[in-house]
Amino acid sequence: MAHSAEMLIIGAGFSGLTMAIEARKRGISDIAILEKAGDIGGTWRENTYPGVACDIPSHLYSMSTHLNPDWSRAYAGGAEIQAYLQKIGRDEGLYDLCHFHQQLKSARWDGDRWQVETEGGQHWTARFLVSAIGALHLPDVPDIPGADGFPGPKFHSAEWDHDVELVGKRIAVVGTGASAVQFVPEIAKTAAQITIFQRTAPYILPRPDGPIAPWVRSLYRRIPILPRIRRKLIYWIFEYRHRVFRGEERMVNFAMKMWRNGLEKAITDPEQRERLTPGYRIGCKRILSSNDWYTVLARDNVTVIPHGVATIEGDQIIAADGSRTQADVLIWGTGFHVTDVVERLDITGTDGLTLRQAWTDGMQANLGTAIAGFPNFFILLGPHTGLGHNSVVLMIEAQVRHIGRVLDQMQRNGLQAITPDAAKQEAFTQEMQDRHSDSVWQAGGCTSWYQDAQGRNTTLWPGTVSEYEKRMARSGLEQYHPAPPPAGDR
Repeated sequence: MAHSAEMLIIGAGFSGLTMAIEARKRGISDIAILEKAGDIGGTWRENTYPGVACDIPSHLYSMSTHLNPDWSRAYAGGAEIQAYLQKIGRDEGLYDLCHFHQQLKSARWDGDRWQVETEGGQHWTARFLVSAIGALHLPDVPDIPGADGFPGPKFHSAEWDHDVELVGKRIAVVGTGASAVQFVPEIAKTAAQITIFQRTAPYILPRPDGPIAPWVRSLYRRIPILPRIRRKLIYWIFEYRHRVFRGEERMVNFAMKMWRNGLEKAITDPEQRERLTPGYRIGCKRILSSNDWYTVLARDNVTVIPHGVATIEGDQIIAADGSRTQADVLIWGTGFHVTDVVERLDITGTDGLTLRQAWTDGMQANLGTAIAGFPNFFILLGPHTGLGHNSVVLMIEAQVRHIGRVLDQMQRNGLQAITPDAAKQEAFTQEMQDRHSDSVWQAGGCTSWYQDAQGRNTTLWPGTVSEYEKRMARSGLEQYHPAPPPAGDR
């Protein structure tokens, strides 16, 4: 049996829930959310590794329409963020819109509506289709010779196997990204030995974390303007951090001093300091935040090998320098597929144009939100909407407000289907590449997951959040034109 909806949203994380709330506010009541898992939460449902937390303060990493006075810490843990999203789902009746265990299989525009199939066998038709799948959910496990033959437990940090006993074990950790920086300090407390394989050292800055006192939370509940003020203050402090990425000397020097102080306070061995010193400009890769990373690396049971893994022979992990490490457990801390995650979806627009074909020259979407040739299709946290300095929830909200305004304008103008203006999309994409060309992300001496296979930065927004918010607030239906009718009606 076919199901139908006015708007079909793929994914029930921050993006999907925010879009559903906005669409309903704009008068769309027939909304359905397809979710591949059994609950809402997205990234925060998937990642359950020890120490998982957000690197953006809780009061900023939340919906502006649903401020939470009860955050227990300045930087919330994953379980608390998941509980926050579940509460919104219950309070807003969003669970009633969700169809769980329904992963997108394919979506095709038939000239009038989207025809959608799920891996669970459901068939949907929808006037509007919204991709809210996010970027950090598809684990990237490197193809290393011999990995399949490793005799012990092995898993990615985003697929943490809580049944595996780590106490007293020799653990090999591949990668030193955001996840490893959080889980290594936790498992090092009881492991016999942890060996970390580091291809490139990250910059680690301290975070002003700590519990939020009960009396403060009580005050926030009684005086709702106070958490809103806190949120706004954090917002502008984090906007100011963008100056590091712009290369402003005073801010770069300040950030470098914070990093160096943390390193030198915890690590006294000159050779170890050298191994942990990045060989690129700060900001080129994601800047990580932790109060215990360098401390844990100083422990006797933790060793850093400044090389990637070349091959695996049985329980022997062989690094690129030929050194061998015996391990009982292997944990991949190697991040996620980002630049190709949506491209992997089977989505077909006008005249049989597939998303893979549309992105032959790299990901592109006008304003990071809509793709030429794909009518009534919107993508949240699409190309050039990622951030290195502030909360992506702000970017999501700017996008959904833009989409909501476009939906209103379509109704007023009697339009059934629209598609982005290809020339405007091309101009936006060129602008992004021009702005990135001499940025720290492209000229800072590193390669990163911000870049695609051709070395183009198709992930990040080069400016401040406030610039993007203003730009999206000014943009509406003029960014689109009416979609062509079905081929048989032309």
